[in-house]
Amino acid sequence: MTALALIDYGAGNLHSVHNALRKAGADNAVITADAELVAKADRIVLPGVGAFRACRDALVAIPGMVEAMNEAVLERGVPFLGVCVGMQLLADAGEEFGRHEGLGWIPGTVRLIEPHDPAIKVPHMGWNDVTLRGNPPLLEAGEAYFLHSYHFDVAQDDHIAAVTDHGGPLVAAVARDTIIGCQFHPEKSQSYGLSFLSRFLEWRP
Repeated sequence: MTALALIDYGAGNLHSVHNALRKAGADNAVITADAELVAKADRIVLPGVGAFRACRDALVAIPGMVEAMNEAVLERGVPFLGVCVGMQLLADAGEEFGRHEGLGWIPGTVRLIEPHDPAIKVPHMGWNDVTLRGNPPLLEAGEAYFLHSYHFDVAQDDHIAAVTDHGGPLVAAVARDTIIGCQFHPEKSQSYGLSFLSRFLEWRP
């Protein structure tokens, strides 16, 4: 059984996330595009950068991968982490380059950031606060590194684990059952990101 499967579907941040996981203590993380390995994994990480549609199409193009993820996470309750677009893919749909279906694990839609103040630029790029909502798993208040033009408009407040602010509140993290997703890049967030990944590796939800 693969202890931690890092899904390889061509995401640009794949190797930087892998390096960060190793620094955080994951000496058993395997980069894989093998749906059978993912179905049997103890823990799964889905990276992602770029456009929602391109990432979704690449993930769906791997035979059996979405089914393997559903089996592992929704049926077996395997701890799952989605990073950046990997988090956005948890949504029902994304609106970048048309409307495209997501995994539908956390209700909501990925939409273009539209700041209340027109002087605030998009993309949202750089270090920003992570402010907790309620008592979410794994997360701590602090600062993390963000880089995104689209945000996850989450349908249910109890799925919002943390927010940040960029001309108005934006979802910084989501959580449900054994699923957690972060809009920020833990692999670029130095000690804050590594400590978050370390807690994920120890998570027993």
